[in-house]
Amino acid sequence: MRSQIFEIRGMTCAACAARIEKVVSRLAGIGKASVNLATEKLFVEYDEAVLDQTKIKEAVTRIGYTVVERVQRSDTADADRERKQHDVRVMWTKFIVSAVFALPLLYIAMAPMIKAVNLPFSAYLNRMMMGYPLVYALIELALTIPIVCVGYRFYTVGFKALFMRSPNMDSLIAIGTTAAVLYSIYNIYEILIGNFAAVDALYFESAGVIITLIMLGKTLEAVSKGRTSEAIKKLMNLTPKTALVLKGGVETEIPIEDVVVGDIIIVKPGGKIPVDGSVLEGNTAIDESMLTGESLPVDKSAGDTVYAASLNTTGSIQFRAEKVGSDTALAQIIKLVEDAQGSKAPIAALADKVSGVFVPIVCVIALAAGIAWMIATGGDVKFSLTIFISVLVIACPCALGLATPTAIMVGTGKGAELGILIKGGEALETAHKINTVVLDKTGTITEGRPRVTHVEGDVLQLAASLERHSEHPIAKAVCAAYEGELLPVENFRAIIGEGVEGIINGRHVKIGRGVEIFVDGARGGQISVEDTAKPSSAEAIKTLKAMGITVVMLTGDSLKTAQKIAKQVSIDKIYAEVYPGDKARVVAELQAGGNVVGFVGDGINDAPALAQADVGIAIGSGTDVAMESADIVLMRSDLMDVPAAITLSRRTIRNIKQNLFWAFGYNTVGIPIAAGLLHLFGGPLLSPMFAAAAMSLSSVSVLTNALRLKKMKN
Repeated sequence: MRSQIFEIRGMTCAACAARIEKVVSRLAGIGKASVNLATEKLFVEYDEAVLDQTKIKEAVTRIGYTVVERVQRSDTADADRERKQHDVRVMWTKFIVSAVFALPLLYIAMAPMIKAVNLPFSAYLNRMMMGYPLVYALIELALTIPIVCVGYRFYTVGFKALFMRSPNMDSLIAIGTTAAVLYSIYNIYEILIGNFAAVDALYFESAGVIITLIMLGKTLEAVSKGRTSEAIKKLMNLTPKTALVLKGGVETEIPIEDVVVGDIIIVKPGGKIPVDGSVLEGNTAIDESMLTGESLPVDKSAGDTVYAASLNTTGSIQFRAEKVGSDTALAQIIKLVEDAQGSKAPIAALADKVSGVFVPIVCVIALAAGIAWMIATGGDVKFSLTIFISVLVIACPCALGLATPTAIMVGTGKGAELGILIKGGEALETAHKINTVVLDKTGTITEGRPRVTHVEGDVLQLAASLERHSEHPIAKAVCAAYEGELLPVENFRAIIGEGVEGIINGRHVKIGRGVEIFVDGARGGQISVEDTAKPSSAEAIKTLKAMGITVVMLTGDSLKTAQKIAKQVSIDKIYAEVYPGDKARVVAELQAGGNVVGFVGDGINDAPALAQADVGIAIGSGTDVAMESADIVLMRSDLMDVPAAITLSRRTIRNIKQNLFWAFGYNTVGIPIAAGLLHLFGGPLLSPMFAAAAMSLSSVSVLTNALRLKKMKN
């Protein structure tokens, strides 16, 4: 079996991914087919003796999508981003064009019917409707045509999916709006032959407005989607482009791609480590927060390991290159992010799941009712066609099509208002199922920067006076804790890996490891510097527990430090001293145990776990990579927004289910009436006009219900 990855263009929803998987899986010779909507990739395993790439491409193209072979990411990252930005611009343009025609179309159609309010031009429109019905109808048709043209993909994809026996949301939109447009065109014909009353049965505005609203939802979804390539690009850019290599006693700067295992590399203060290796000479402190999440620099000397993309803060070192290219720790993080994203199964919207049954049933009912009345009336084509169109119009799944996107649009909008940035409907849908929240420690539960918590002895002034000459993060914390007058320092000296020393008022003052202060050789005291928990962390964890959610701490820091913070915020389950690969593995293990996991983090080291989790939640003050890899970003960096995001998701999903109930409720009652069931027993026949009114009412109820989400408060 051969494995192959293809890039797929044109997917707009989870049902698109599911449909491609279904079609490709039917091909003879396919072992596995998996589509990732977020990364727009199709992964296939196939038997080359039975199947080739051309047939796979043809199968995908046949249902309305474009497929290309995957090429190297380094060559296409910028081009891919530009393509996606271009696609979004095109979608915005189409929506604007659609809206420009839909607004006057809606006004022209509805203004004459609103008698309670004297709207501008309503009297003129009413006179035109009554006196010149054909002109009135043709104006509506002229306004509808551009909307249908810019929304052509709903029809090309929707009908193809219908014919392939896997209808989706596009199928629902296509069949519903087509029914409304065709029936309206039929009534233009009625007006032409003298039946001027048919002007009351024009439903162009229903099709136009629905296409416009759905197009807006698709556009907003496209804006949120496709950020994973940005995350990968930012990870790649962390590594320096060149390395300073020592060859034959001469320092030579070479491209990072030319570094080989065994090269001796020099890194000066302020420089980034280009590849993984072991220190040969020198002492320094290296900021490895991008890898471990630990906020404090780590002292390095001969024999210690250094990692690509970490930052050398103080001394100059020489180290031997041991892992280069795709073998470095950073490269493995990038691979983990890609693998975790690729393993996500797209979540099909509830409406997509039921559409496969609903659309065919409606078509069969409409056709059966039309034929039955044709026979019963002795061949009355007009009556039978009215029945057929009435069933399609009342069953027009406009409310069904709006049920999910409107609730998601309002929900994501409300989230933004609360400082919770939700990247699309999938994250909002999944978050309500979360039963386990995994929290990174540094920068998520804690402030992410050291702070003085305790001072032993009267040494703070001496320490601050000495540390003001140092750039070390602990030095900055000590200086920030002292607000008084600083003393002059003579002969200041920083000793790499040991501390700092100097002469203050004639006394020799030294600050060693653990911020111990010695004055003239005697121990004068100690300053405790720690990364403390945020004020809101304990309350957020208490709230999550009250919601029935298990809370876990996952950190690269030491077990002792993790236990201390966990005790402060009442977390019982801890994973400490965990590196990036293991973070993603721990999340995967929790998922394998049947848990729906939300991971909250802020560092580059959290990117794989953010991608692996069912819902990745990034703290807004964290790195760009963490935010790009996440599904939800908490812009206020407040952990209280985690339970708020889950609550918003729960309410949105409940709202969607309510919307679907109302949408199906109208159809359940309306379809039998439209099919002539009451007329069969002597009752009235439901005209397409009343069918459309019922359809519109269902859409109004769905929109009104979705707007209730705006009332949610943090």
